[in-house]
Amino acid sequence: MTSVSAAAAAAVPASPADPTVWRVLGAPLLPPAGTGPLDGLSVAVKDLFALEGFAVGAGNPARLAGAVPETTTAAAPAALLAAGASMAGIARTDEFAYSLAGTNAHYGTPPNPRAPGRISGGSSSGSASAVSLGQADVGLGTDTGGSIRVPAAYQGLYGIRTSHGAVSVEGLLPLAPSFDTVGWLTRDPATLAAVGEVLLPETSGAASAPLAGMSVPPELLALAEPGIAEAIRGFAAAAELPPADTAPFPAEDLPGWLAAFQTVQGFEAWQQHGDWIQAHPASLGADVAGRFATASRTTAGHAEAARDVLRSARQGIRDFVGGGLLVLPSASSVAPLLTEVAQASALGASTIDAVRQATMQLTCIAGIAGLPALSLPLVTPGGLPCGVSIVGPVHRDLDLLRLARRLGPR
Repeated sequence: MTSVSAAAAAAVPASPADPTVWRVLGAPLLPPAGTGPLDGLSVAVKDLFALEGFAVGAGNPARLAGAVPETTTAAAPAALLAAGASMAGIARTDEFAYSLAGTNAHYGTPPNPRAPGRISGGSSSGSASAVSLGQADVGLGTDTGGSIRVPAAYQGLYGIRTSHGAVSVEGLLPLAPSFDTVGWLTRDPATLAAVGEVLLPETSGAASAPLAGMSVPPELLALAEPGIAEAIRGFAAAAELPPADTAPFPAEDLPGWLAAFQTVQGFEAWQQHGDWIQAHPASLGADVAGRFATASRTTAGHAEAARDVLRSARQGIRDFVGGGLLVLPSASSVAPLLTEVAQASALGASTIDAVRQATMQLTCIAGIAGLPALSLPLVTPGGLPCGVSIVGPVHRDLDLLRLARRLGPR
C-alpha cells in the first residue's frame, strides 16, 4: 500500500467541481491499484469512507476541520481500486448520514438532473448526483434507513442496499451499526452487477434453490403516491415473474416497527457521535440537529424495548419474504420540489421530515430484517423518476443483481 504522502501526491486536482456534489474531485483522486473487471470505471466515494491521505468529513465542516488524514483505505473502496476502478473524488453526504434528503445545510443541495428543481435524495446525495450527471460511473455509499434507495428513486438510478454484513464496513464512519450497510448506485444494471461481483462474497448468490415468486402487497403500494403505485403495477405486470402465494403484508404494524427502528437508530447514532456533538454545539443543520437532540434523550432501556419489537419484526419480515421477492416502492413520493422545502422551512415546518417519515415506513422493512434491497428506476405517468424496490432473501444479493440485469432498463 502506498504511503499517505504518496497517495496525496497522486491526487491530481480537477477543476471546476460543483461543491454541492464534490468535497474534492481529482483526475483521478486515487488511481487504480490493480486491474480487473472494473477497469476504466470511476467511483464517487461518499464522505464516510476512509481514503488513504484524506480526512473523513461526514458532511460537516467542523468535523472535517478537526479530522486527520486517514492512513489506510476502507475495505470497500480498496476492493474497487484493486479491481481496476479509480476514485474520482469524495462526494458530499448529509451530515453523519442522518438524513434522506440531500439538503446539506452547509454545502447546499446537489443537483438532480433527472428532475431539475427537485431535491437529490440523501444521504448518499453527492454520490448519486455524480453518477446521474455522468461525472462518475459508480456512486459508493451507505444505506442505513434508505440512503441508497431514496436517491436512486429520485434520480432514476440503479442501486442496491446489501444484506447486513455482506460487505465489510471496515474503515466506514458508522451511524447505527445495527443497520448500516454498504451500497452503490449506477446508471445501468450491468455496472451495478459488476461492482457486486467484486464486493460481494459468492455466498450472496447462486444458492441451491432459485428465487421463488414475487409478492406485490397492495398494502405497501397504498403508502406511496398514486403515480408511483401505478408505475410499480406496470413493472410487476411486465416482469414475467410468478406471483408468490402470501398472506396480506401486516402494514398496520409498520408505524410501530418504524418507531422502534428509529429509536434504536437514534440511540446508536448518539453513542457514536454524541460526545462530538456536545463538544461542537450549533455545528449541525437544523434537521439533523433535531434528530440528534431526540436521540440524546433515548435511554438504554428505551433502546432495549425497541430491540425486542425489532427482533419479532425481523423474523416476521423474513418469514414473509421466504425464498421469494417482496416488491414495494423505493420511496413514498417523487423528489420534493426545492421551493416546497424552502417554503416549509420559512414557515417553521419541515417538508423533509414529513417525507422522511412516510418513506421510512417502506425503507425500514429491509433495514429491520437485514435483507438486500434492489432499487430499479421507473417513471411515473407524469414523467418523473421513481423507483421500485425488490427485497430478497438474506445473502441473495448477487441473485438480485442478476435479476436486475435480466429485467434491464424499463
